[in-house]
Amino acid sequence: MKQFLEGAQAIAKTVSLCKPAVISAYPITPQTHIVEEIATLIANGQLNAEFVNVESEHSAASCVLGAVASGVRAYSSTSSQGLLLMTEVLFNIAGMRLPVVMCCVNRAVSAPINIWNDQQDIMTVRDAGLILLFAENIQEACDLHIQAFKIAEDKDIMLPTIINIDGFILSHGYEPVEIPQQELVDKFLPEYNPPYKLDVNNPLTFGSLIGPEYYLETRYAIHETLNNEVKKKILDVAEEFTKIFARKSYGLFEEYKTQDAETIFVSMGSISGPIKDVVDELRYKQQKVGLLRIISYRPFPQEIVKVLSKAKKVIVIDKSISLGAQSPLYQDVVSSFYITLQSDAIKTLPKVVGYICGLGGRDVSKEEIFEIYQEKDFVSTKFVSVKQENLGSFI
Repeated sequence: MKQFLEGAQAIAKTVSLCKPAVISAYPITPQTHIVEEIATLIANGQLNAEFVNVESEHSAASCVLGAVASGVRAYSSTSSQGLLLMTEVLFNIAGMRLPVVMCCVNRAVSAPINIWNDQQDIMTVRDAGLILLFAENIQEACDLHIQAFKIAEDKDIMLPTIINIDGFILSHGYEPVEIPQQELVDKFLPEYNPPYKLDVNNPLTFGSLIGPEYYLETRYAIHETLNNEVKKKILDVAEEFTKIFARKSYGLFEEYKTQDAETIFVSMGSISGPIKDVVDELRYKQQKVGLLRIISYRPFPQEIVKVLSKAKKVIVIDKSISLGAQSPLYQDVVSSFYITLQSDAIKTLPKVVGYICGLGGRDVSKEEIFEIYQEKDFVSTKFVSVKQENLGSFI
């Protein structure tokens, strides 16, 4: 049966079904409701776990690092400046190959101070060696949490995973959500049995000093794991999830009406919902339009080129910005064409343009998405609804 739940509450209930032994986090808007609800579940005896109160996000990340290194399942969540404060530790967690699972409730970063949603925070750590998954709605956010533990804890992977949800839109929004039975989760997700851990009877070194002669190999190992084992595991886990829970999970990316599409949108997160509405309305008008929704941002699924190369136009929608360069998702889509295709195929590439939308929580209307579709000047990354007047007053 479905329950009408706030996103943060639904995620907390789902995390408790995964039976983490240690939870540590520091409150920050808009993720606070997740750990508040988990703390309540622990206090009420509904989850047998240790909730560790800490003085900062850096300490929270350090706490779950130590917990997983000691051989138990751990969980945390954060947003924006809190994620940035965790950055040093996140690189360590990935480098030590520790499968911590987290939720990042995506929010703009300062300055100026802004508590509303965009995806700039997670882009700051996209090269840390993390598995990064993006949810479109609350149900998928819950489903990806269950899958994340199974992916991260695979003995051939052992890498941290962050599920990204758009702040307020998903964390504070309400939807009918199906919270699975504990028996199904137990069937799908085995108990954590790490291939290595801190043990006085079998001493190991985590995060040792490594010189130039071996450091490159450690980076290459994570890179190869992400591009090979992780991609395959995401697809296998999504297929198994679909069978056990009787609810579709798409794996690396979702294709929405792309079969004969001449124009294909590319997006991540909750903005994909309104884009699907626009696609449906344009299809009703006999326009050949589709959407390719990225779920796994890291590893990035360069396999999307097989879908996109059949189109005439590709419109990439970013909710983040790489200041002084092209926007992050746009960069990855464009580079995928040149990495994947042979030189003779590059001559027939579709036109690819990027649009930066929704920074700092600015609403992106369906009318603006229609205007993006209709625009014919496909030249470079553009902003949607930029107000250029009186910018000096904000400095």
